[in-house]
Amino acid sequence: MFPALETELKQETCPDPYEDFMYHHLQYYGYFKAQRGSLPNSASHQHVRKNNPRYGLSGSFGEREDVIPDPLQKEKLLWPTCLSSAAHRQIEAVSRDPLMLSSPLKSRQLLHDEFGEVNPCLREPRDLFTFFPSSGPLQAPRWPIECEVIKENLHHIEWVPPQPEYFYQPTGNEKLPEIVGEEKGTVVYQLDSVPTEGSYFTSSRVGGKRGIIREPAVTLQGPEDNTLLFESRFESGNLQKAVRVDTYEYELTLRTDLYTNKHTQWFYFRVQNTRKDTTYRFTIVNLLKPKSLYTVGMKPLMYSQLDANTHNIGWRREGNEIRYYKNNTDDGQQPFYCLTWTIQFPHDQDTCFFAHFYPYTYTDLQCYLLSVANNPVQSQFCKLRTLCRSLAGNTVYLLTITNPSRTPREAAAKKAVVLSARVHPGESNGSWIMKGFLDFILSNSPDAQLLRDIFVFKVVPMLNPDGVIVGNYRCSLAGRDLNRHYKTILKESFPCIWHTRNMVKRLLEEREVLLYCDFHGHSRKNNIFLYGCKNNDRKYWLHERVFPLMLSKNVPDKFSFQSCNFKVQKCKEGTGRVVMWRMGILNSYTMESTFGGSTLGNKRDTHFTIEDLKSLGYHVCDTLLDFCDPDRTKFMQCLAELKELLKQEIHKKFNELGQDMDLEGNWSDISLSDIESSTSGSDSSLSDGLPVHLLSMADEVNQKKKIYKKKKKKPLQTRKQRNEQYQKNNLMRELKLIEDTPERAGFASTLQKQPTFFRNSENASSSMMRNEKPRLNKSQLRGRDKGTSLDPSKMTSLILTKNREGMQTQKPRFTVSCCPKRSTNSSQEPAPDMKPLWSRNRYPATKRGRATMMVYPSLHIYTYP
Repeated sequence: MFPALETELKQETCPDPYEDFMYHHLQYYGYFKAQRGSLPNSASHQHVRKNNPRYGLSGSFGEREDVIPDPLQKEKLLWPTCLSSAAHRQIEAVSRDPLMLSSPLKSRQLLHDEFGEVNPCLREPRDLFTFFPSSGPLQAPRWPIECEVIKENLHHIEWVPPQPEYFYQPTGNEKLPEIVGEEKGTVVYQLDSVPTEGSYFTSSRVGGKRGIIREPAVTLQGPEDNTLLFESRFESGNLQKAVRVDTYEYELTLRTDLYTNKHTQWFYFRVQNTRKDTTYRFTIVNLLKPKSLYTVGMKPLMYSQLDANTHNIGWRREGNEIRYYKNNTDDGQQPFYCLTWTIQFPHDQDTCFFAHFYPYTYTDLQCYLLSVANNPVQSQFCKLRTLCRSLAGNTVYLLTITNPSRTPREAAAKKAVVLSARVHPGESNGSWIMKGFLDFILSNSPDAQLLRDIFVFKVVPMLNPDGVIVGNYRCSLAGRDLNRHYKTILKESFPCIWHTRNMVKRLLEEREVLLYCDFHGHSRKNNIFLYGCKNNDRKYWLHERVFPLMLSKNVPDKFSFQSCNFKVQKCKEGTGRVVMWRMGILNSYTMESTFGGSTLGNKRDTHFTIEDLKSLGYHVCDTLLDFCDPDRTKFMQCLAELKELLKQEIHKKFNELGQDMDLEGNWSDISLSDIESSTSGSDSSLSDGLPVHLLSMADEVNQKKKIYKKKKKKPLQTRKQRNEQYQKNNLMRELKLIEDTPERAGFASTLQKQPTFFRNSENASSSMMRNEKPRLNKSQLRGRDKGTSLDPSKMTSLILTKNREGMQTQKPRFTVSCCPKRSTNSSQEPAPDMKPLWSRNRYPATKRGRATMMVYPSLHIYTYP
């Protein structure tokens, strides 16, 4: 892994004359004062970040030394899951000898970093920069300081079952165990140090909670003790409690998403001390969804460590007597649901894992990205950078994938495609589809090369690393669903999606984004499908449905176009697909892949495997080529088919309503929202809004924005100028009303119908008249856009003259001066916050005892502060 390491060590004994000159030269001018062996390089650059306050993360993360620790001392390296034994020996040698951390100068071009220190390496263009140094460590996952974390590194092999794994077929004799709880059972595993609702994230560190890690499981009394030993204090694990209610029967309680009291669906835990050929029963007692794929044949996943080591067998679907039912206990707040199943372990004294779906952890992603960064071919067209740091300080990675362009014009002509996954951490389906996409787009396939030639791919493979690490199902450490907060203004509280939205916004400024797709998982529907956004522009009518239809034709046994939906619901306004669509991306989608399997074609009634999901990533690329084919035959065929399908759907809808309607002439004008059902996502709950501790922060940000906008607006300096400005605006509006005879007559008749208006206005106080801003009524708003027959300039001067005469009569000391620098447009509309109504004390009435005269608002001047 480190071929350059030995070469560098050999060259230490033969220094280059130019190096000696540069060392003395830099020392003389004060740029470099250290020893040769301590030059900064890519392997130790994180130490510089640690000691410099400019690289410190937000204070909410805790102490700075905890936020970004020394990579060679504090952080726990991830090499056991990524590197070979030879690489281990080299890393250990590097960590023991600090001289091996530096490399002799090989370039005559010195690079100065932000701190004024010298980095003796070749200055390279930004687009050739790779994130991972070839000899540097990965940043270990950072956990909230309340979480206990075991020191073991888990790794599961990838494996495809040789035979299809069919859905479970209920027999009708499945047992529904009654939940007895710890009162009648024995607690054999329980986590106490888990934050719940009411608390909130404060800080994080590598390894989680400080001090000695407590053993939450029971202690075995001897070799004959057959109690199972549970564990979940590892990446993505989330078992809270296990209660032994019979010799081989256990009730399990899942930990809710951190800092919440809900979202229990994902599970991932380990058991040890197993017995072969014995039937065990597990019952998860606190699930929250009333519907689940377990009711239609989905099986849990099991992984045997012995089978993996000896037979190379990985995750497989196991379980019998599977039932999903409502819990018989009621806490008075929300109903719980249970999942029960029986299992027989394949070996004695085995270590086995159970999971809701194939796990894909943050460490798995880092190892994959490390292999890409160290690949000499792939690293040329796949550039890896940090999009941002998560709330806990974990890196959110951004990949830019495209072939180098020959000319700037060719580079500018490329369209962009944006893909993301794991905004919901428990939906690991998205990571496997993303992995299949990356495997293909980074390959040497001619189709992959063509895609890299014509597109710039922006990929965020794991949007919510914090949630993935701690084993959440739906939320981040803010305790909220990130896919309901893409419109957020709280950059520090929701950094992952704020920076993703900002990245897309910048991308749209420089090039067209052809497609946006966020990979998700679905817990209540089988197959794979898309949620999109219906476009109202008739020019692009039904175009957003072409890509899903093409994908269904390319993957007929996995993708269901009938399950796709394109309705934009109000409750989904904060989702990624809707926000990106409103930003201007016509083809904006959420891809939902089931936790279960397929009901289509050759794969009917079988569970999806890892390979099935990875193949979908390839088919996304394949469909993208069809979608962008210069020969528009496929596109037009799909469009014609969509119109026919929609026509049939409309006929079907009218028949259901008992109506018979001829749709030949106007069927395309019917709103598609009327015939589509809602997009019931993987969780039907609406946004919970902001956590309590963030509400004041949001108010502060909004207030600062308002102040900033007010500062940007140039204010009028004096009261006199404000009065003049308003008068001219009002006069120009009245100009059209006065000259428009029909409107004027209608306006006068309207006023004549309301004589009490003028009678009441006689008693209005003059101070209120001075402080109120005049408003326009509906008739004025209707007439303001009408044309006038007089020359506007002449009419304006005429009315200004009359105004001066009227003002001199009423207020001799007040004069009106017309400032040409502040002339206004005659079509100027009233301010948005102005009500189109007149106040009753707006206009003065004549003296009592005289006949009421019609007084127009344009002939009166008001002063206001």
